[in-house]
Amino acid sequence: MTSADKGDKQRRVAVVGAGVSGLAAAYKLKLHGLNVTVFEAEGRPGGKLRSISQDGIIWDEGANTMTESEMEVRYLLDNLGLHGKQQFPISQNKRYIARNGAPVLIPSNPIAFIRSNFLSAQSKFKIILEPFLWTKRDSVKVPVTEESVGGFFQRHFGREVVDYLIDPFVAGTSGADPDSLSMQHAFPELWNLEEKFGSIIFGAIQSKLSSKKQESGAMNSSSKSHKRGSFSFFGGMQTLTDALCKELGNNELKLQSKVLELSYCCSENSSSENWSISYVPMPGKESKEQSFDAVIMTAPLYNVKEMKIARKGNPFRLDFLPEVSYLPLSVIITTFKKENVSRPLEGFGVLVPSEEQQNGLKTLGTLFSSMMFPDRAPNGLYLYTTFVGGSRNKELAKASTDELKQIVTSDLKQLLGAEGEPTFINHFYWSKAFPLYGHNYGAVLQAIEKMEANLPGFFYAGNHRGGLSVGKAIQSGCKAADHVISYLESSSSKMLEEKPC
Repeated sequence: MTSADKGDKQRRVAVVGAGVSGLAAAYKLKLHGLNVTVFEAEGRPGGKLRSISQDGIIWDEGANTMTESEMEVRYLLDNLGLHGKQQFPISQNKRYIARNGAPVLIPSNPIAFIRSNFLSAQSKFKIILEPFLWTKRDSVKVPVTEESVGGFFQRHFGREVVDYLIDPFVAGTSGADPDSLSMQHAFPELWNLEEKFGSIIFGAIQSKLSSKKQESGAMNSSSKSHKRGSFSFFGGMQTLTDALCKELGNNELKLQSKVLELSYCCSENSSSENWSISYVPMPGKESKEQSFDAVIMTAPLYNVKEMKIARKGNPFRLDFLPEVSYLPLSVIITTFKKENVSRPLEGFGVLVPSEEQQNGLKTLGTLFSSMMFPDRAPNGLYLYTTFVGGSRNKELAKASTDELKQIVTSDLKQLLGAEGEPTFINHFYWSKAFPLYGHNYGAVLQAIEKMEANLPGFFYAGNHRGGLSVGKAIQSGCKAADHVISYLESSSSKMLEEKPC
């Protein structure tokens, strides 16, 4: 019997935002027996999980893959029965990085790495010697709390590794560049490994051995095995959020419902329904109001700052929330006839380092979508997903479809030998694709914590805290749901013992 069955049955929770964080939170709360209402300002749920099917072509305009690194992801897939719908890329370990204007296969194991010419001999030696040179974290003499991702990896491996491995990786996963990202906030796991072990490589090996032992123990108690690596779903990434929406139902998911005001008013007679939410159910309609016991906010912080929040009748001003920088991104979908691509590559895709702009390449990278998932395009076509913009080319991200078409086809001609015009093109622009985990991002996280500390029953989740990946967003939503459950159980206990306020 859940705590909801014991007394929380009528407890109501509002979730603001129907991206994957909000939907994951709502789903977990519903499984716990709580009444949930999800408010979404847009006309569709799913946030940045957006899959399109048209004329035999399937593509994603947001996130293209995810992993099962977080246990919350496994929890969702198990409960939703989605393991059978997972789609794993063909040859996903074959990944390329552009160097000197041409794609080069990234070595996938230590022997291949030593034999390859991808990095200079000097950089190889730095990588090989890193576990022996970095044995004590105390030896670091830098202002570590403000260290950039570029500075961190340059200390350990040298600038070449930053320019040709770290730079394209962070551009492809967050739209950022190594020197603008805070190491502590962008890669907290690696940051902590250095804190504990000194050497990143030695720490990663120890961490992997430890996780294998934990997985082995989990496997002994469960017959289910999980395939490693990146994956999508048949039909695209939106399959996940569609499944979550199906479990919630129409009554619990309010689309085109923009939240305008939130008000907390603690009653001396009851600890229930202390939150009031005012929202517009449809554009042009009069606002409505509903009461709740707790709120999970997953809207981006720039949306939160537009909302009016009150606490015990007084305005709760959000002027302490710092400005967050956001990176724009254009996603360009193209198809080419197979006979017009002279150098097709099997694998996941190719990333383009900033340094390669001097060789005429302007995109951030391209996924070989139909190579990964052959059912995503008709037999005679290659399907590509190309990204433009980020911190590298903010203005270029805003360019017209025609201009971006020329840039993408130029890059694909140089990298893959794609000739002529694409047979299909689609352009989707994200004006705020990613929040930038910059050097001041600690102030953002402190501000989020201040909101939660001063607003009882208010919890924040989403990609503004904890990470940008789909898995991290799910983890954030599930953790917020856990906090709500604990909060409601605690408030029920206090109500029995004393006045709640």
